[in-house]
Amino acid sequence: MTPVKQALADALSKRGYETLTPVQTACIAPELGDADLLVSAQTGSGKTVGFGLALGDTLLGGAEAFDRAGSPLALVIAPTRELALQVKRELDWLYGEAGVVMASCVGGMDMRDERRTLARGAHIVVATPGRLRDHIMRKSIDLSHIRGVVMDEADEMLDLGFREDLEFILGESPEDRRTLMFSATVPKAIAALAKSYQRDAVRVETKSEAKQHADIEYKAMQVANHDGENAIINILRYYDAPNAIVFCNTRAMVNRVTTRLSNRGFPVVALSGELSQAERTHALQAMRDGRARVCVATDVAARGIDLPGLDLVVHAELPNNHETMLHRSGRTGRAGRKGVSTLIVTAKVRRKAERILQGAKVSAEWVSAPSADDVRSRDQERLLADPMWHEPVAENEVDMVAKLVDSFSNEQIAAAYMRLYAARVSAPEELSAAGDNKPAKARAPFGPSKWFSVNSGRNQGTVVGRLLPILCNGGGITKDDIGAIRIQNDETFVELQESSVAGFKSTLGSAMTVEGGLVLTELAKPPAAASGPRPAFGGKPKGKPAGKSFGKKSDGPRRGGDKPDYDRKPKAEYAPKPKDEYKPAAAPKPSSAPVVYDDAPAPKARKPKPESKGGKPAGHPASKRFEKPRSTMDRARDDGAVTERKPRAKPDGKPFAGKPKGKFAGKHKTGPGGAPAVGKPNSKKNKARRAAADAGKGGGQTPRRS
Repeated sequence: MTPVKQALADALSKRGYETLTPVQTACIAPELGDADLLVSAQTGSGKTVGFGLALGDTLLGGAEAFDRAGSPLALVIAPTRELALQVKRELDWLYGEAGVVMASCVGGMDMRDERRTLARGAHIVVATPGRLRDHIMRKSIDLSHIRGVVMDEADEMLDLGFREDLEFILGESPEDRRTLMFSATVPKAIAALAKSYQRDAVRVETKSEAKQHADIEYKAMQVANHDGENAIINILRYYDAPNAIVFCNTRAMVNRVTTRLSNRGFPVVALSGELSQAERTHALQAMRDGRARVCVATDVAARGIDLPGLDLVVHAELPNNHETMLHRSGRTGRAGRKGVSTLIVTAKVRRKAERILQGAKVSAEWVSAPSADDVRSRDQERLLADPMWHEPVAENEVDMVAKLVDSFSNEQIAAAYMRLYAARVSAPEELSAAGDNKPAKARAPFGPSKWFSVNSGRNQGTVVGRLLPILCNGGGITKDDIGAIRIQNDETFVELQESSVAGFKSTLGSAMTVEGGLVLTELAKPPAAASGPRPAFGGKPKGKPAGKSFGKKSDGPRRGGDKPDYDRKPKAEYAPKPKDEYKPAAAPKPSSAPVVYDDAPAPKARKPKPESKGGKPAGHPASKRFEKPRSTMDRARDDGAVTERKPRAKPDGKPFAGKPKGKFAGKHKTGPGGAPAVGKPNSKKNKARRAAADAGKGGGQTPRRS
């Protein structure tokens, strides 16, 4: 083992490390000294322990343990919350002998707790870019004593849009720091970032393996277009891995696959961005504890996570590029373990799968997805290879073994054991041939049949997709032997071909039970719910009730049939009142004589105004409300005489028409007794009305709203 700090060497020994991986050895090479590093290594190669060892001399110096915690000495930046917390756990045991104090700053956690932790002091802070920048701007973290900065999965952080955050964090750190950048690939963006924020960085590239991911076996499994989700079930059953992860591209697909697997009896958890940090942490802890064996996740949520015993990766949906596929597959085959990465390939995405594999420079074995027979054959192999066959009978088992031997024959005991073993796992799916992407042909007439009743229905969560494989496996029949399945509220009726009834009952035995404790009962005649032709679903109704209209209200029952017909008032009560009741009072006929009202106040005197361009006379009254009706063309002069004013007209002799002006323009106003209000006499509309009144064309009518 390459020499390291004694405290770190003791921690590695306790952890069971005998030799270091190539990337770990390269990071602590003596010739590197305190130089900045740009390390490119495949995922799962032990990079976390690698940069932990590389920072040993930088953080501890000549000492073997840390002093009292104060301002942080090192920053480790990771793209996701799960990866940041995982890095924290790794560095915690690696520097545990040196008395390290760790702190984390990740999104989704209580920021007040993080601020209190930072105020108490920490030697190493592991953070995500966004939350760390927030702490820096709030002055809750002191970066003046930083000696080293590590950017883990730097390419992923740039892909997620954290470039500005990284530049801000590096700009706030001391210039004499040591900067280590770790990335699976080194694109141009990573090289540019390294050139800007590292000093004469040494490029460390570990590609000792003959090919990418030598410990991972790639399999491209061809399935029919409609069997993608069914293939997931068969793959999980065929390999029966202690831990498996299923990758999807969207959150909706994660929820769909998780529900499907949960209904089939798989211990499954989901991992996606819509979950809170506490829910994501509990999901990963369930995988580590063994309470769950399958994790359905999106790419971002599962980035960089390391689960013990993760031997199988299933690409339920193909990734968008080969880099994502390598990161997905890198969850297995870590630290010398072997793993399998399976890609579900339908005819629609075969070209995309070939392009991704070519870009990743990996060779995959093209095979068909495991069929139901393949899964059953693999179950038998695992059953016979179980070490319990070679274990002696325990003392507390002697009496029960003797009772079984005395009560049943060897064949009955073996058959019972096989059924119990089959009931413990989910039934496999019947898959179509990989090239069979055509719709299923019409089914031939079913012929004579018998009906059975199952003691489970809609209220107990019974669905056809779950019940069908249970009946086929438990009764030794195929789906072609089963006719109609009628699910009721608390029971289900199943139609079985008469020629298969004898073998079906013989396989089930006298108890007539199948997986899940379901009990079947043979019926003497077809059930009433299942007899006769099926009701037609969908389509428009063939006719309408007499005198009714589906689009209008009626006195009959409402559409749907399940709503009460509320009492309605007779239509006569809603009959409209005669129009005469709503007719307004008739306006007074226009007259040429001025109208004087008894309650009209005297107009206030106003200062004379100079005559405007529009010809407005000086001494214009303040209000025209109590003037003469608009139909008159009379206008009062200063001397009290009444003169008739003719409106201006166009060259063709017609009066000008225009929008009313003034305070009440466009508004319908009336005076006392319903008389129309008088607008400004010089408006274009009033001029037109006056001209119409002179010509006897009804100029005194109430104006409409504009």
